[in-house]
This record gives sequence, C-alpha cells and structure tokens, in this order.
Amino acid sequence: MKKQILTLLLVTAFATMMPHDLQGQNAIQPHQQRPLIGISCSHSGRSSSVNLTYTESVIRAGGVPLMIPVTTDSLTMRHLMKRLDGIILSGGEDIHPSYYNEAPLPELGRVDSIRDIYDMALIRMAHDFNVPMLGICRGEQLINVALGGSLYQDIPSQCPGSDILHQQKESSYVGTHRILIEPDSQLAQMMDHTEWTTNSHHHQAVKAIAPSLRITARTADGIVEGFESNQGYPIWGVQFHPEALTLGGDTVAHRIIRHLVAQADFYRQAKAIHSRILSIDTHTDAPLEFTPAFNLGRRERSQVCLPKMEEGQLDGQYLACWVRQHGLTPEETQVAIDRVAELVAGVERQIALNSDRCALARTADDLGRLKAEGKRAIYIGIENGYGVGTDLNLIRHYYQRGVTYITLCHTRNNAICDSSSDTTALWGGLSPYGRKVVKLMNQLGMLIDLSHASEQTFWEVLKRSKKPVFASHSSAKALFGHDRNLTDEQLRALSQKGGVVQVCPCPDFLREDKPEATLDDFMQHLEHAIQVAGIDHVGIGTDFDGGGGVKGCNGNNDLINITVRLLKAGYTEEEIGKLWGGNFLRVMREVQDI
Repeated sequence: MKKQILTLLLVTAFATMMPHDLQGQNAIQPHQQRPLIGISCSHSGRSSSVNLTYTESVIRAGGVPLMIPVTTDSLTMRHLMKRLDGIILSGGEDIHPSYYNEAPLPELGRVDSIRDIYDMALIRMAHDFNVPMLGICRGEQLINVALGGSLYQDIPSQCPGSDILHQQKESSYVGTHRILIEPDSQLAQMMDHTEWTTNSHHHQAVKAIAPSLRITARTADGIVEGFESNQGYPIWGVQFHPEALTLGGDTVAHRIIRHLVAQADFYRQAKAIHSRILSIDTHTDAPLEFTPAFNLGRRERSQVCLPKMEEGQLDGQYLACWVRQHGLTPEETQVAIDRVAELVAGVERQIALNSDRCALARTADDLGRLKAEGKRAIYIGIENGYGVGTDLNLIRHYYQRGVTYITLCHTRNNAICDSSSDTTALWGGLSPYGRKVVKLMNQLGMLIDLSHASEQTFWEVLKRSKKPVFASHSSAKALFGHDRNLTDEQLRALSQKGGVVQVCPCPDFLREDKPEATLDDFMQHLEHAIQVAGIDHVGIGTDFDGGGGVKGCNGNNDLINITVRLLKAGYTEEEIGKLWGGNFLRVMREVQDI
C-alpha cells in the first residue's frame, strides 16, 4: 500500500510540475496510435538506466518512451530499430577521443567503452533506417563524431577565452545562458525563437562539425549548441537538455521534444502504410555493381541491396541491364549483345545466391505473392534496345528469361529508334525494325519503356502500340528543360493512353545546380507530374546506381522518406499506394493480358 501511495504521489507531482499550457498539448491525439520513441541508456556496468526527465518529456509530447538497453549485440539492436519510430540519444559520460583520432587529455572525464560502442551502433542503424533522431548533450556530440566530426575534450582547457560556465551548478530545470539560433534553421522553426536561455551540463563540445551536418545554434562564446542534417535527413542535435527544461516549465524547449515525436509519428504512419501497400522502384542500374565479390544480400556500398530495401520498406526492385551505345556495325552490336547476356546472368546469380530472401518476379501478382512470403521481388529490365541487336528472337529469348521491359534506346540513336539526347535524328522516330519491335513486345506482353526516347519516337510509339506504355525514369520538362524529361503534352498523352510516368530523383534531370539537388526538388517534379497526368498515372523510378539519388534520398533505405513527404503533403494512403506501385502494376497487368 505504501508503494502504491508513493507512486500516486510521484505521478501527481509530475503533473503539477508541468505548466498548465503543456497539459493536454501532446503532439499526438489520445485516440491515435502513439509513436514509439527509443531512449539510449546510461550504463553502470550492472544495469541500463534512463533519467526520468527523458521518459516524462516524451510522454508529455505524445510519444511512448522505450528504454533501449545497453548491448553490443547488433542483431538485437537491429530488431529493436525496426520497431522504433524515433530515437533520443541521451546525455552522460565523455566520449573517448580515439573515435575522432585524438589522444586523451588529462582533463578527459569518465568514459564507458561499452556505451560508446552501443551508442555508435544506434546512430548508424537509426541513420540507415531513417528513424528521426535527436541527440541531447552527449548524444549530440556522438552524432557529430559518428558522422565524421570532432570534439573539444574539455572546454575550459581547450577554449580559454570562454566566459560561460558550461557545467552549471544550478538545477538542470533552470536555464543559465543564452544561445543564438540561426533564423533559417529547423531549430528556429521548432522553438519559434532565434535566441533563448538554456541549461548547460557539459565540458565536451563540438569542435569540427561533421560534413553532413549544419550548425544551427551557438553560445556567445562560440560553443556549438545545436545542429541539423544538411543532407535532408531527420537528424537534430542540441548541446543542452530540453527534456529537463520541460519539467522546469519551459514550454519553448518542450517544442524540441514535440517536434521529434511529431516527425516520429509521420515515420510510424509511413511504415504502417508500406506494410499494407505494394511498392516498386521501376529503374536502377544495380547490375553494373555486380562484381564477383558483390552480394545483393549484404549491406553493400551500392545504393541497391536487400538490406537497404528492407530498411526503406521497398517490396520490389527492377534491375535494369544497361549497355552504352556505340556504333551500329555488327561487331560493335555484338559486344553490346554479349554485355546484356552477362548482366542478365549476373542478376540471375544474385537471385540464386539469396533465394531465401528474394525471387525473380515476372508479373504484377508476383509482387504481392512474394511480399506475403516475406521475400523481395526482383524484376529484370533491359535499358537500351541496342543490347538486343536486330534479332527479334533475342527479345523472345529474354522474355522467356524473365525480362519484362526494354527501354528502347539510351543517349544515342540505335537500330530501333531515335534518342532524345542525340544531336540529329536518324529515323525520325522508329526505324522499320523498331516498328517490328513494338509489335512483338505488344504480342509478348513486354512493357515498352520510353525514357530516353526522342519526342518523335515517343509520339510514334504511342500511335503504334496497342498496349499502354510507360517511362521508367523520367521527370518534368516544365520544371527543368533537360531533353530526357517529358513535356506536359507528353505527360497528358501518356495518361490518356493509360500509361504511367515514373518520376526520377536524379540530379541531372531536376535542376541546373546538380550537386545541390534535394528531395524537395524531386517532390516538386513528382507533384507536377501528378497535377498534369493525374494521380493514376504517376510512379517512382530512381535510377539508383546509375546517377540517381539526391540529398534526403540516396539509396533504397531512404525511400521511406518519400512516403513521409507525401504524408506531410496530405496524400492519402490510397494515393500513396497508387504512386508506389498501384499505377505501374495496373499497366503491367494490361500489357501482360494477352
């Protein structure tokens, strides 16, 4: 009974400690499923623990806190990460300087090598899965180190000009010094302030910021107090303790925790949607990566592999066997034919090597069947009809092998048709042989891919094809006038024919300043295509491992970020399902209905 009374008193105390305007202001409504927020633990050697300020601030923000026990078992941590919707890396001990290639200074405080290993693994996995991640104090410093930055081991000895007491003696519920916040930062948006008073319980701090991070707040003496990802990923860090300030009644600091929980809820919804829909990326050049040592089942450095598909919640992946265009002599054409044979065999080898986790898919129904079996669907395409020469029997042969689409050309004219990138037309659209190719592909039930085709080719194929056609990886010419992109007239015509355009996050085709291309740029092209062609005629084809990838979406594992953006833009689950696979699978069914 005494224990029950004590518990009731503690709960009542925390409720009364919170200011009135925070009560009932959770980021998530009570009737909704709440996001699960993992909190990293301190490690005493015999137990894992979390300060109550972390758990209480998450609850107040509408999340469900979960302590992540200290462990170095990576498989256990990966299973946990799959279930988390957000993560907080908590404060605590110093970080060993060997992680940023420095020797320890005498002023270095207590370190915990087990916790360092554990926290570094959490950061890496959260980044891989795109789980929204907030680092607090030690957690902020850890993220910076994990991503390639360095630290001051001891502010007083390494920054003698500092006149701020960074290890305050007052309670952590009290703010003691001012921070200046970059006006255009996410932190400023979260807090709705560009200057605020915070607490300070640290003697280590960010020295060199990691290349993928951007400093968003400093103290008057120049110490870094906040950062965010400059690559568009859901990563934030603060040097102070907003969770403690929250329990001290600071409604502004509480907005940081609320922001994390709100982002985690979008991520939670995105995962739930992907569990119910079918998703497919219709174009990658991953077979170019298939060296003898490559294994699709490992987390390779390539943008495409099975672990990254799992992390990004992608059900099906097209592997396009691409060949570069050369001359049209029999000898040069034969080299291309041999290369396609080599690439298709490479895809088949990868599928056989990982038959417990993936399988060859040939039809639209295969995607759903394989998902139900717990496997990823691998589809095969050929990019550039140059690789099948001028022998229709080769097209029949690859159809029997499981190739379900052919991109008619690449960046130069070939024996089938004219390319959008070649300087002069060779055929004025399709060649006589190309017309036979279109007819045969219709008869076989192979999809005709018009990405890279010239406008004349595009219009002739639309006229001649008896089945819907598609563009496996193209963007909107109205937004960026690259020859590879489709005009609004083409988008509307593709829609009227019943086809689909798979919009592509490839920097070359999104904006003039290619290195700066972001997920925002891709979303603009995607939404433009939806407005012009209609929600039933747009999908996604990344061109990963062939030039595709932007800040915020640079591999299979990042594809969940597109779904998060669609949710934030107000798209429904039905609409998201159409974009991620429904529209393309409808076209595939119509083409294969022979």
